[in-house]
Amino acid sequence: MSSRLEFARLATAPDVNMQALCQSFGVSRKTGYKWRDLYLKHGEEGLEDRSRRPHSSPKRSTDELEAAVVTLHDEHPCWGARKLKALLPEKFGAPHPNTISAILRRHGRQLVPLADVTNLAKGRFEHPAPNQLWQMDFKGHFALTDEKAGRCHPLTILDDHSRYSVCLTACKGEDGQTVKDVLTQTFRTYGMPERITCDNGTPWGTGGHGTLSRLEVWLIRLGIRVGHSTPYHPQTQGKAERFHRTLKRELLNRFGFSSISACQEAFDRWRDQYNLIRPHEALEQKTPSTRYAQSARLFPAELPPVEYDEGETVRTVRRHGQISYKGGVYFVGEGLYEQNVAIRPTENDGVLSIVFCHKEVGRIDLTRR
Repeated sequence: MSSRLEFARLATAPDVNMQALCQSFGVSRKTGYKWRDLYLKHGEEGLEDRSRRPHSSPKRSTDELEAAVVTLHDEHPCWGARKLKALLPEKFGAPHPNTISAILRRHGRQLVPLADVTNLAKGRFEHPAPNQLWQMDFKGHFALTDEKAGRCHPLTILDDHSRYSVCLTACKGEDGQTVKDVLTQTFRTYGMPERITCDNGTPWGTGGHGTLSRLEVWLIRLGIRVGHSTPYHPQTQGKAERFHRTLKRELLNRFGFSSISACQEAFDRWRDQYNLIRPHEALEQKTPSTRYAQSARLFPAELPPVEYDEGETVRTVRRHGQISYKGGVYFVGEGLYEQNVAIRPTENDGVLSIVFCHKEVGRIDLTRR
């Protein structure tokens, strides 16, 4: 302002060289004449900066829309503009996500980081129907605020087709019996899937042994096929990993819990919101509940017996995971203890297959010692 005022006073002097004066102040002649004329007409006030805001904004968001957007953001502070747009009533039309972001900025609301909004999957695969595949895993455990209460180990199970969370349970540990108890309750509520995928460590598998765990044996007897993710490739269970990321950002990073029961209460509330309210980018901003249906495969009251074809050679697995056949002792896995396995011929002479239900668990080569 002081430079403009000095320029204007010099520019109104008689016999002034406007071209030289403009050059010395580093402005164009058009700007110089404009400042001189404003000063002559309005005095010093004419040189003050004026608002560039238009006199009318016909496309400006209404106060009602802005209030609705702010209210939604206060209810769901971790959601971005796309998800908030999906929750707006139809009477507001379909405002662009950028409009919603601008409203939140005007009202001083913190926006979701850009990486969380734009880092979308370049390619997606999903099974064509619910309950064809469930992804199961433990979210990394965390300490409770009450040190005496120990740690919480969240067990999560996600339907691959719908992204519906069929299980989010706060567990005290990660042992096989705990998982079996949780799965039993989940099967009674939602039925059983055709397949379940999990990682390779306990309690799902036996690590590098390549044998069946007791948990996997139980699932196979229920008629559920079990798959394991490729070691060091979390992308195999990408939907579960993404679910864990959302759970961490929206709940675990924002609150502390003093007990397992407090965790479970919070998990139940958040799971309902995730399944029933939260729009999902991969579902065209629909909720997982719109694509999920319970399985027609009901959980049986008793574990089905293991049956093999008549005439097949059947052996019962002994305590150390071994069976005997024609004077030889063969290891098939301790997880199969007290289970019956069948010995069947293969396409190669002298080579036999050891099968538990539908799964081959080993081979016997009679041509070698």
